[in-house]
Amino acid sequence: MLFDMDGTLVDSEKLWDVALQELAQEYGAELSAEARRSIIGTSMAESMRILHDDLGQPERDPEISAAWINARILELFRSGLRWRPGAFALLRAVRAAAIPTALVTSSPRALVEIALDTLGRDNFDTVVCGDEVVAAKPHPEPYLTAARLLGVPIERCVAIEDSPTGVASARASGAAVLAVPAEVPLGHIAGVHQVQSLTGVDLDLLAGLLADPAAAQPQR
Repeated sequence: MLFDMDGTLVDSEKLWDVALQELAQEYGAELSAEARRSIIGTSMAESMRILHDDLGQPERDPEISAAWINARILELFRSGLRWRPGAFALLRAVRAAAIPTALVTSSPRALVEIALDTLGRDNFDTVVCGDEVVAAKPHPEPYLTAARLLGVPIERCVAIEDSPTGVASARASGAAVLAVPAEVPLGHIAGVHQVQSLTGVDLDLLAGLLADPAAAQPQR
């Protein structure tokens, strides 16, 4: 099992909203709703590029902006994270069944370490963070890396995602994909099973995704 974090397991996208809008205000502007949607699921570098372009300030240093965002989001994460509906129960069921499990996120390691206080470090056999891969989502590398570290063929993995960027990454890797839209509607995506919530998702449903060959074909 390969779980995304932000918007999938925990309701953290709202905290990112706060940090991004506060930074935009620091720069004397306001982040548009369209740009905010585009940022969801992307790497920090890409997020800062989108933000700077949207504010009409492409000359800004992305490393300085990223450092500001990381410091603020660390504060917000420490104030507490809420599970997405059904996420805790599904993760608990997966672990009870002794299924190899990875957390695959675009967030940096320092932030993920704080989130793991809520998620539980023992719930994951490995964790792949956004600053630990060469190519971030939507590239398939994060999910391919997680499968390799678990020692499980990617075709035998189910990835759970909420964003277009994450779904694209998981699909390109060859994993079966369960999509749970949070902040951004996904529309129809061939080979991707969608649910409104993880509430009610069980091991039988996940096994059914692996039984459908079409659900695990990489995008071309």
